Amino acid sequence: MSGISAWACQSRPREASDAAESVRPLVESLREAMRRPLVFFGGKGGVGKTTLAAAAALESAREGTSTLLVSTDPAHSTSDVLGAGLGPEPTEVEANLSAMELDPSTAAERYMAEVKGRIADATPPRLAAEVERQLDVARASPGAEEAALFDRFTRIIEEEPFPRLVFDPAPSGHTLRLLSLPELMTVWMEGLVAQRRKVRTLGRMWRNAAGAAAGSTGEGRDAVLEALEERRARFERTRGVLRDPGRTAFFFVVVAERLPVLETHRVIRAISGRGIPVGGVIVNQVLPSSTTDPFLFRRKQREAAQLDDIEARFGAWSVGYLPLLERDPVGPDELGSLLRLLRANRTED
Repeated sequence: MSGISAWACQSRPREASDAAESVRPLVESLREAMRRPLVFFGGKGGVGKTTLAAAAALESAREGTSTLLVSTDPAHSTSDVLGAGLGPEPTEVEANLSAMELDPSTAAERYMAEVKGRIADATPPRLAAEVERQLDVARASPGAEEAALFDRFTRIIEEEPFPRLVFDPAPSGHTLRLLSLPELMTVWMEGLVAQRRKVRTLGRMWRNAAGAAAGSTGEGRDAVLEALEERRARFERTRGVLRDPGRTAFFFVVVAERLPVLETHRVIRAISGRGIPVGGVIVNQVLPSSTTDPFLFRRKQREAAQLDDIEARFGAWSVGYLPLLERDPVGPDELGSLLRLLRANRTED
């Protein structure tokens, strides 16, 4: 169950009165980070990151900032949380808020169609069939969908006219691969650009040696080289944006269980190692502090040990705590009620 109600204090409150003095500074630090132009919510599947991403996007929109919520999770849970039908293009959910869901397979088909169009203009007719075959092989190769999704991701960052973008990526492993692509794709594109330039140089040498027998000079605009250089520059710009703490913040959502905590710690270290700024850690679905139920009491005892571990592991970042709710919030109205609790700046057991 996904539950969010309010940011708690940096040292988790054991009594509400103990938290009163420390809650506001942390609340503001998290909320300030969420006001950056590019915000991500990551985490293991089932921890509530989609709900938090939707609530943050809705809050941004209701504060007056035109916001686009983008899901790259194939599960398409964003549609379920918002109670809206979403597709690969922005759909208005309410004033100042639009949302979209990217499908990796659709992104790959779109990407390959664009590549084929560019290649067709620069390919001799005698080679067209072989080039088409090679592109079809590339479409089916491992990593093709991730590369296409990343290309779409970079275009959204640069081309969509929204002051704030909130991303709900796929669970941690997929997110880590997506965010590793700026460096990998930039290096790959540099290699392709170098190879293309080498081919053009060899072509000029051949024409100089063969004279008229070489046929057309082939000089002038090279659509393929232009496309490669444009992508390389765009990927490099995206890498710069992702590393800019004034523009980007990555929030990790976790529940107080051993495996999610360990996985989140590994991913945060990997993300930080790539220079991507971490905005904070949100501990979701925390059990009530007082209960008479024996089962819940034992669960709370085990949870307390994990909360201590969370404080030790994530002490370098802002940490917020959110209690478990009775049911999942669905639709703008229910998410909106959560925003009122978020603004209350306190936890509620």
